[in-house]
Amino acid sequence: MATVCPVCNAPLGESDSACPVCGFKLLGRTQAFSPITTVQSAENTASASILEEATLRIVKGPQVGNVFRLSCEQITVGRSPQCDIFLNDMTVSRMHATLDRVPGGYKIVDADSFNGLWVNNLNVKEAVLNDGDVVQIGTFCLLYQSTPRV
Repeated sequence: MATVCPVCNAPLGESDSACPVCGFKLLGRTQAFSPITTVQSAENTASASILEEATLRIVKGPQVGNVFRLSCEQITVGRSPQCDIFLNDMTVSRMHATLDRVPGGYKIVDADSFNGLWVNNLNVKEAVLNDGDVVQIGTFCLLYQSTPRV
């Protein structure tokens, strides 16, 4: 796996602890990951109606089974214990993303994270979430589920 220095883009070896060109220290750097392939169900039905309840459930990675009920106007997600949704893993940035309430659900926005934000295996800067969407943040895969009010 070829990696480059985040400062000067010089090529790095697997065992380098500092960039050979600029000297940037690489110790403690965030682990690399690749997106996890998931099967997308054809039953994703989003409604523009009023949202009654929404959750994010960890379905893969550390803390599998944890469920986060979404109820605020804005929810922070990250490795920092001060975040509303605390994902304790080095592949997650301290402040990784925010969830913003929109009509009918939530929109997730990347907060310039190191490893990026993935929704249904697509790297996105932001996306409106639909029932059944899979959000990948670092090594965590979270299933978004919403129940619209009828």
